[in-house]
Amino acid sequence: MKHEKYTTQIIAGKYKGRKLELPSLDTTRSSKARLKESFFNVLQFDIIDKIFIEAFAGSGSIGLEAISRDAARAYFVELSKSSYNVLIRNCKSIDAQKCQTMLGDTFVQMPIILNSLKNASQEIILYVDPPFDYRDGMTEIYDKSFEMVKNIENDNVMLVCFEHMSELEMPQELGKFELFKSKKFGKSSLSYYQAK
Repeated sequence: MKHEKYTTQIIAGKYKGRKLELPSLDTTRSSKARLKESFFNVLQFDIIDKIFIEAFAGSGSIGLEAISRDAARAYFVELSKSSYNVLIRNCKSIDAQKCQTMLGDTFVQMPIILNSLKNASQEIILYVDPPFDYRDGMTEIYDKSFEMVKNIENDNVMLVCFEHMSELEMPQELGKFELFKSKKFGKSSLSYYQAK
């Protein structure tokens, strides 16, 4: 029996309409098109020439959308080997030159990436979408994600966006960042933080 391939596509920019493969739905849920579109509508031209980091990247559809819209480069961190293989294929189909992929734990890799970019001239946008279908230990992954953002020392991180379950109470402040906007899309929401 052949597995059905799930796909999504780039919404706008120079790779508009380009198909991206999605990992099987049991390992990851793809960021819904409406949510993705809203996120990039908020960013508009602020994405141009920025460094984009997608934590818990899955298929990489958010970071690759950023590249399609002229982000300077994108970093992806993914823990699941099968999702990571899909991510690599997607990067190759868009622009492998601009993609930096890491197979590993976001909580370990993220501080390393941010540290390496401390003196980068470009500003950084960080997209954090913790997998929230692991019922137990679910709150822990959010707490660890909040902690990770609290510990960011970079002065060049301009925006941190969380994709999260709508019922989750988001902190007003995370270290040097404060919440300035939230938008709900059914079960998922986006919360935006900027440096104070």
